[in-house]
Amino acid sequence: MADRAKIQVTSSTDGSSQPSYLTVPAQVEGSNRPIPLVVSLHPWSSDLDGSRNQALEDLVAENGWIYLWPNFRGRNDTPEAMGSVLAQQDILDAIDWVRERYSVSARFLTGESGGGHMTMLMAGRFPERWTAAIAWVGISDLSAWYEKHKDGKYGEMIRQCAGGAPGDSDEIDDALTARSPLTHLAHAMDVPLDIAAGRHDGHTGSVPIRQSLNAFNAIAEARGDELVTEDEIDQMSRPDGHLQTPRASDEVSDDAFARQIFLRRQSGPIRVTIFEGGHEGIATATMAWFERHLSAPTA
Repeated sequence: MADRAKIQVTSSTDGSSQPSYLTVPAQVEGSNRPIPLVVSLHPWSSDLDGSRNQALEDLVAENGWIYLWPNFRGRNDTPEAMGSVLAQQDILDAIDWVRERYSVSARFLTGESGGGHMTMLMAGRFPERWTAAIAWVGISDLSAWYEKHKDGKYGEMIRQCAGGAPGDSDEIDDALTARSPLTHLAHAMDVPLDIAAGRHDGHTGSVPIRQSLNAFNAIAEARGDELVTEDEIDQMSRPDGHLQTPRASDEVSDDAFARQIFLRRQSGPIRVTIFEGGHEGIATATMAWFERHLSAPTA
């Protein structure tokens, strides 16, 4: 059995007390055996007590690993949230809290939607921290995403976080740039990072798959590798997105996804996958990615 507890971590940035949920298998207590840690990040409109990735938490517990669900300033509707320096440090502080009390080996990071945004942001800002990471249906460019949702709730939330809309001031534009993963992802070129999205997202969901494909391209460009072309992105971005001339890698079968794959490309340790689905993550694929990188070193 795994024991879930609410912990309070003192922010090393502003001294405030920040909550997280921590799930620790019973056999880990009192043991010095190094155990992998999975850090799972909540979605855009959620917080510590909102949408929890129960399927992933259960799989982590079955593996006998530690599961951390930090708050990182909660919903993205205040200046302290949405990838701020405070929110970034909350995640690092929570991990350090765990490492002070348990013997942690691998450090894995994942999240869906807004959690995917933070996964990519943290991979780019602190690449040395992660054994591997997987971002599901994440936002990589806040200003571009704002344009899609400027008249809806997500547009309003971005204005609440940034103090206004893109173009209102240099300060706002600089803040949105700093909090967008695209700005930092080139630094993640050596992190085993999987970027994944369902091909219907942006049509039945809120985050167009271009956000994931552009994120992959930012890293591939930094590595000097071949990009997903603009024509291919356009083809995949249609409601029934598929490639007119898929490559062999685009037609691979992956039991961990258990879905048809329409595009898959690799750049060093970085992978992008567009699968049959919408605005969602797949817990079995997350665990398969982590298990594949269990032996990777982490600073």
